[in-house]
Amino acid sequence: MIRGRVRRSHADHASALAAEAEGYLLLRSHYDDARREAGELCAEMPWLTTAQAEDLAHHYCERRMLLARHMLRVTVQRADQLCQEYENRYQELRRALLKRHAACASAVMACAAGVGAAVGVLTR
Repeated sequence: MIRGRVRRSHADHASALAAEAEGYLLLRSHYDDARREAGELCAEMPWLTTAQAEDLAHHYCERRMLLARHMLRVTVQRADQLCQEYENRYQELRRALLKRHAACASAVMACAAGVGAAVGVLTR
């Protein structure tokens, strides 16, 4: 039993670590895109001094990262919401299926009891 818990703990830890690495790589990709876009924007404004271009690029990247983080949070919240909705629907369907199976099993048992009683009456 303890080994099962340890393995599950390692699996959970590995999954969390993989998710964290994936999140880092995703944000890094957004940052690289923002730096590239900021460079393109500054290139279209040749009158900016080097300090102004760096300042503009910095602010652009900062705003873009805030937007990316916000969009990712909204996406995660929506995914959690959908997961909960699907889980609730699954539970509803499962309960309905179990009720139907119980009703069918009861009907079969009632029929079997009725047939048994009829056979008993006819054989007397």
